[in-house]
Amino acid sequence: MNNNLAFKQFQTIVNQDKCSNHEAIKLGLSILETGDFQQRWDVTKLLPKLGEDIIEPLIKVLENKNFDVEYRWFIARILGQFKSEKVVITFIKVLEFEDEDEEILSMVAEGLGNMGIAAIRSLENLLKTNNSSKLLAVKALGKIRHSEIIYSLLEVVNDSEPEIRTIAIECLGNFHKKELVAVFLKALKDPVSKVRKEAIIALARQSELAQEFNFVNQLSPLLYDINLEVAQETALALGKINTVESIQQLSIALQKKTTPKILKKAIVKALSWTENTQALNHLKTMLWQEDLELSKLIIVLLGTQKNQQTKIRATQILIDFLLYQNPTINHTEIKEAITVSLGELKEKIAVNSLKKLTQDPSKSVQLHAI
Repeated sequence: MNNNLAFKQFQTIVNQDKCSNHEAIKLGLSILETGDFQQRWDVTKLLPKLGEDIIEPLIKVLENKNFDVEYRWFIARILGQFKSEKVVITFIKVLEFEDEDEEILSMVAEGLGNMGIAAIRSLENLLKTNNSSKLLAVKALGKIRHSEIIYSLLEVVNDSEPEIRTIAIECLGNFHKKELVAVFLKALKDPVSKVRKEAIIALARQSELAQEFNFVNQLSPLLYDINLEVAQETALALGKINTVESIQQLSIALQKKTTPKILKKAIVKALSWTENTQALNHLKTMLWQEDLELSKLIIVLLGTQKNQQTKIRATQILIDFLLYQNPTINHTEIKEAITVSLGELKEKIAVNSLKKLTQDPSKSVQLHAI
């Protein structure tokens, strides 16, 4: 049957209740599977009118990855309109499928979010289990952006499974609530690095509470964490806190010879993003250490300053670096970076330095200066 005729027949069946739900569902699914986008869209609006009878047939399609992705996407869209525990559990399963299409995952997550409280209550029951369903439930809760999930997640922040603790802290970090700070601070001491990392990210999002809860003292030891990702995240968090104390701790770590270069790069970024003149002074010190890679990064980041006070300070640092002929300055790529950064900063005090650079032996530097 032509799909246009089939749709008209389906529309009549649904609106006038002319045959059984079983026949209507079968026809609707047939159009969904073979129709064009518009026909599928129109059927998606009508199928929910058939009630919960459609849930089981739709679930079978959604769970079968052999079907067309767009077909399954529409199925997920329809199922998301039903606040059913069966649908919640199915959506959780789909979130766990390997190599699942991103569009389907997005629609499933949106569906869980739309279910709101109803989905949360179903998932809370799964949290009481001690099997794989518990992990699935925590992951699904993380897809629901509703404050009601906070109480459920607090039940599992100390779970014996590291992955569950990690997801719980990550999800709780999305909520800006003072009472959660103690949870994040405790998680900084978790034996699993992923949990510590998520706790650092969560605290950085509430940096306005840094002084009240003494974040700097709690975070600073993690600059020397055995896990480099944790140390890097700590550097970014301390930069976001942006106090005299946090900048000082970053500077100390930056100056240590034992600090890995990858961490030094993170610290340099954190200091530059503070838009703080004292932080720029610490970067100036590192600029003279004759490390080509770090010097170039610092020069580039100095050129990104937006605050007028730090723009002037950054410009002066670059001019001084040119004037005192540090050995690093002999590298063409360093001169090019300085030239570009001075141009980005747009401060008049750089004009004379740029004029001199137009006479540089390197044609590339000349062009950048011009």
